[in-house]
Amino acid sequence: MNLSPVSGRDTVFVWIGRGTGDQPASAERLLRQAAAGVLGCPEADLVVTHRPGAAALVTRDTGPGDQLVVPASVSRGGGVTVVAVRTGGPVGVDVERCRQLPALGLARRWYSPAEVAWLAARPEPGRSRDFLRLWTAKEAVGKALGLGLRAGGPRRRMPVPGPGRMRPVPAVTDVWVGHPHCPGTLLLAVAVVGGEAEMVVVGEAERPGHDVPAVRSVSTERTSLPVVVRGSCSSNRRVRGRL
Repeated sequence: MNLSPVSGRDTVFVWIGRGTGDQPASAERLLRQAAAGVLGCPEADLVVTHRPGAAALVTRDTGPGDQLVVPASVSRGGGVTVVAVRTGGPVGVDVERCRQLPALGLARRWYSPAEVAWLAARPEPGRSRDFLRLWTAKEAVGKALGLGLRAGGPRRRMPVPGPGRMRPVPAVTDVWVGHPHCPGTLLLAVAVVGGEAEMVVVGEAERPGHDVPAVRSVSTERTSLPVVVRGSCSSNRRVRGRL
């Protein structure tokens, strides 16, 4: 599948893989499919590199000493694996499945005062969804910046979530985040550095068959994992996040 940018604009392509049984979809397979679509080349030409504490890279050799690099991001959550690729610069993605949470208690513990006030004013039935939309945005932005949730990531203020185009992140220069539509109860956030980008959810990737070509990989550590939100403000459990 060849993927073309939207109207010649910088575009992030998001792929969703649902796995089989108890086995999650392979992030490496999704990265190859997505990058091959962007570059218009066979998957076997690509090398996926997982770097400790940093986002995955997908590269293609184009000649002696020359490579094409496709920045990428990976998230796992809600029973799916999601990857995002973009040729225009750093990208981050995060996914969570919507579920009931003690949203205000968690927000008071982890979010900025402005975000807590916004969340408190939101209708109570949708508060867990709104909390997770902010959380996925924080995760996606942290990944795009290469920081994760370090350096005050949970309190890094996000723009008010909304449908449609990306929005600039307050107090962070030239970083944008958006929430592309996703079917069902999945919540997605995509962030970029360097200017607003279009967001395209390509859909669920094809499941691997017996004719999958041999591919190359350089793997040093698993790519980014989604944050797990557990407990409440009064519990001893913590909010955890890893890249």
